[in-house]
Amino acid sequence: MNRIELVEQIKSKQSFLCVGLDTDIEKIPAHLQSRPNGVVEFNKQIIDATKDYCVSYKINTAFYEAMGARGWDAMEETCDYIPSTHLKIADAKRADIGNTSNYYAKAFFEKLKFDAVTVAPYMGEDSIRPFLEYQNKWTIVLGLTSNKGAFDFEMLKLKNENESYLYEQVLHTVSNWGNPNNLMFVVGATRAEELSNIRKIIPDNFLLVPGVGAQGGSLADVAKYGMNKDCGLLVNASRAILYAGSDSNFAEEAQKVAIGYREEMKAFI
Repeated sequence: MNRIELVEQIKSKQSFLCVGLDTDIEKIPAHLQSRPNGVVEFNKQIIDATKDYCVSYKINTAFYEAMGARGWDAMEETCDYIPSTHLKIADAKRADIGNTSNYYAKAFFEKLKFDAVTVAPYMGEDSIRPFLEYQNKWTIVLGLTSNKGAFDFEMLKLKNENESYLYEQVLHTVSNWGNPNNLMFVVGATRAEELSNIRKIIPDNFLLVPGVGAQGGSLADVAKYGMNKDCGLLVNASRAILYAGSDSNFAEEAQKVAIGYREEMKAFI
């Protein structure tokens, strides 16, 4: 999915919601836990219930990789089930030396048919370049995360003339490796106070914003400080939607929450 198609979906649906399919087999309804394909059944019902109110789905690969071979199959089947009208994100946080990244990119962009993959920038340009070489695919680079460990490195002050934070240097540098048509950045919703500054560095790139909902981030603040002329935001909600209901009505409850997000988002588009 290219940028034009993504922006059209956002405007058409009046939504910039990304639903996180971080499906924990221990948290899905009891009647599905014992089924061999329980995770896939759960995901399909969530997708059917929410697809009219979101523009993207994000699969956190760890939840599937932890199940071994059947988890990988479940991830592939889930990815294939997501409509082509929605941006499909593999939240894998990969990146390694060039040859290894070549195979990571091949796995997620060719074998699994994702539109986007999250990567870590620590190893530099050659570790990310293989992802950027794919046409109409997105590389989503960790920028400023919402976990407390962000203060270990991301929020360190550099000894340069601007006394910038490390994350600012990452944004400056990485933004030159690609362009707003193939590069996004992860910025945690609980860092909304930094969004104005971030927009000065990368005014045109899309931002993938986790942390709204269960983690307590403010959608209003994210929209106020992070939105650009094309919206430029994908706000992810996972647990708040996935586990809105715990019984056989889980999909209906998930739909209600997704509608609520969409209704709130309408006011900002």
